[in-house]
Amino acid sequence: MMLRGRLCEKANQIRKDLIEIAVRNGAGHIAPSLSCVDVLVALYYRIMRLSNYPQWEERDRLIFSKAHGCYGLYAVLADIGYIKRNDWERFYKGSFLSGCLERRVESGLEASCGSLGHGLPIAVGVAFGAKLQNKTYRVYCIVGDGEMQEGSNWESIQFAAKHKLDNLTVIIDHNTLQAMDFLKNVLTLEERKNDLRRKMKAFGFEVKTCNGHNIKNIISVIEKWINDQKNLCAPQVLVANTIKGYGLKCMENIPKFHFRIPTEDELGMGNRYE
Repeated sequence: MMLRGRLCEKANQIRKDLIEIAVRNGAGHIAPSLSCVDVLVALYYRIMRLSNYPQWEERDRLIFSKAHGCYGLYAVLADIGYIKRNDWERFYKGSFLSGCLERRVESGLEASCGSLGHGLPIAVGVAFGAKLQNKTYRVYCIVGDGEMQEGSNWESIQFAAKHKLDNLTVIIDHNTLQAMDFLKNVLTLEERKNDLRRKMKAFGFEVKTCNGHNIKNIISVIEKWINDQKNLCAPQVLVANTIKGYGLKCMENIPKFHFRIPTEDELGMGNRYE
């Protein structure tokens, strides 16, 4: 197992790789990709049960629902060998990798997502199918906090709680921004603290919150759920508090960078991954 200190180094490597390729190739969804890098690193390098063969039947599944932020996932899958390096280098420039996810299980991409609100229902179906077939793999789903306004998500949340899908872990990338504005300016009540945590608990999920850029914290919460699964009788949700654009100082928590490539001067403002 990779030591947790080395996981932080790995996250910085992934951020650097993501930014260099996205900027060079003109791919704009950098900020939503950066906020969930630490979650992805925790999952792929420590938590998820995987093999060198992406289609191993007993593998844990990740459904990446916030597909506008998929660049970090591409970078991780290229790093572990599921995606060829050349395909990742040519992202947005002719390779099969698209701006939003398209299903390609042989490359580690479990589901096509892009229209927000689709990934979580898919993840719930996969987890339910595993239960019906007495499979032991776990299903993880990364969703955006803005995406949680979709009604399809709340239907699937009710289904997951009803059927006690304890093999399902949902991770909400809670960066408080959706596209070009803050959640509080769109639908979330500004004065309602811990809104997502309270809602998920009311719907019957096991709920924890954490610093979504603290890999040790992320691992600790999820591994505790895994180790205690015999005593769990409900799906879990981790509300990971993150910063959109985390890693590039010019775009952290700045709405206009949802789909905007930084200039050389903006890149010169500094970063967190060196």
